[in-house]
Amino acid sequence: METIWGKTSQPLDLNGLLDRLKSYNRVFLDLGTGDGRYVRTLAVEHPDWFIIGVDSCRENLHEYSRAKLQNMLFVIASAQGLPGELSGLISHITIHFPWGSLLGSLLTCDASLLNGLSSIARGNARIDVFLNGGAMAEHGVDLECGARSVYQNLWDAGWQMNAPAPMNICALQKHPTTWARRLAHGRDPRAMALSGILNK
Repeated sequence: METIWGKTSQPLDLNGLLDRLKSYNRVFLDLGTGDGRYVRTLAVEHPDWFIIGVDSCRENLHEYSRAKLQNMLFVIASAQGLPGELSGLISHITIHFPWGSLLGSLLTCDASLLNGLSSIARGNARIDVFLNGGAMAEHGVDLECGARSVYQNLWDAGWQMNAPAPMNICALQKHPTTWARRLAHGRDPRAMALSGILNK
C-alpha cells in the first residue's frame, strides 16, 4: 500500500506494517482524514495507540504527515478500495464529516465501502461517524433522514449501531478536526454523531 510522509510517497507491505504495529494493542483508523490534523492530535495524546489516517488526496496531507511520530501513519487510498494489508487489524474506525464519494457510499449502501470497513476491522471494533447538514444538502438529503440511512446501512452490514444523536456547537468546537471547527463557526453548524460495534 502507498503511504506518505510530507511530499514523499513510500510503499509499505504487510510485513512492514505489522512490524510498525507490534508494540501497539489499539489501532485506530480515520477514514477520509482530510488534512490529518485529527490523526496527529490523537497520536500526540495517546502514544500507546497507533493511529492511521486514510485519504485519497495526498496534497491535503503534506503538512501534518511530516510530524515525526512513531505511532502515526498516513495511507493514500480511496474509501471504496481500502488496502488489503489492513485486513483484521483495526480496533476503532472514525469517519469525520464525510462529503463527496465517501458520503455517497454511506448513503447508498455501497458494498465496496461497507465490505471494506468490515474487512479491516477486528472483532468488536468500534465505529464513530460524524455527519453534517451542509454535506447532506449537497446530496439532496435532509440531515436527519440521511443519518437514519447511514445508521441502517451500517446496521445491515453487521455494525450494532446506536441511534444518531445531534451535536451542538459546543461539541463541534471541542472536536479536534479542522472541519469541525469550520462547521462550528459556519452558516450551517448542524451535525449528528453515530457510533457502534462490529458484530464479528
